[in-house]
Amino acid sequence: MSTPEYWGARTVRVEGGIRARSTRGAIGESWWSKRFLAVLESFALGTRLTRGRNYARAGQVLDLQVLPGSVQATVQGSRPQPYKVSIGLAVFGDDVWSVVERALAAEALGAAKLLAGELPPHVEDVFLAADAPLFPARFADLAMRCTCPDQAVPCKHLAATCYLLAERFDADPFLILLWRGRTRDDLLSALRALRTGVQEDLEVLPAEPAISPIGTAGALTGVAEPDVEIERFWLPPVPLTDPAPSFATERDLLLRQLPTPPPEVGGAETLRVLRRWYRQNRS
Repeated sequence: MSTPEYWGARTVRVEGGIRARSTRGAIGESWWSKRFLAVLESFALGTRLTRGRNYARAGQVLDLQVLPGSVQATVQGSRPQPYKVSIGLAVFGDDVWSVVERALAAEALGAAKLLAGELPPHVEDVFLAADAPLFPARFADLAMRCTCPDQAVPCKHLAATCYLLAERFDADPFLILLWRGRTRDDLLSALRALRTGVQEDLEVLPAEPAISPIGTAGALTGVAEPDVEIERFWLPPVPLTDPAPSFATERDLLLRQLPTPPPEVGGAETLRVLRRWYRQNRS
């Protein structure tokens, strides 16, 4: 069996590529980018994904663009001609987006987070309720393609694109929604319009009865007033004492945290003299 020509080939290094901000450890900071990578790893892609981490950090991805239904990237590999990468994901129809937008607009906190540029933690539940998972539910939901000769999916060029895509999601979570077919402007415009309608509906509701002063509450509700000394309402039941100190420490604690001074200022002898002075002067 012959060895493919790309095995063991040296990667062509490039200047000016897109480098991952993370230089070590895990990639992804926000809950949504971590969730995206966790979903990919749940497809048993963990070891294959790590193949692209060095590519992502070395700047081998030349460009990356998120479009409705597709992520497009160009990645420099071991051949002179960069490889073309694409990751497809089905877009949602207007009927799904209508359900999602109404659900998000009905919750003040969720709408506020989106208007502030964040994804509310329960946004996945909103999409699931619309029978449209926000993140891919199966590996088959992703159409991964690369022009490299590696038959593994994902290859390291696709994996590098996934890592950088997660960092793009960190910076702009609306790219996740764009991938599913909704632009930031369209979504926020719909939320604002729906929130305006909610506010108008609230304005025409019957006014709630005014809250009565404490002295008349019993007469209006028919409930006997509690036997409470009103003037002591905000006072503690017993005098409060100052809390005891949580811990005590030696006076030279700070000195013990400092590195040894350089020789020109006395070296270790300087620390010994200062420590002795601290212990002798406790007042």
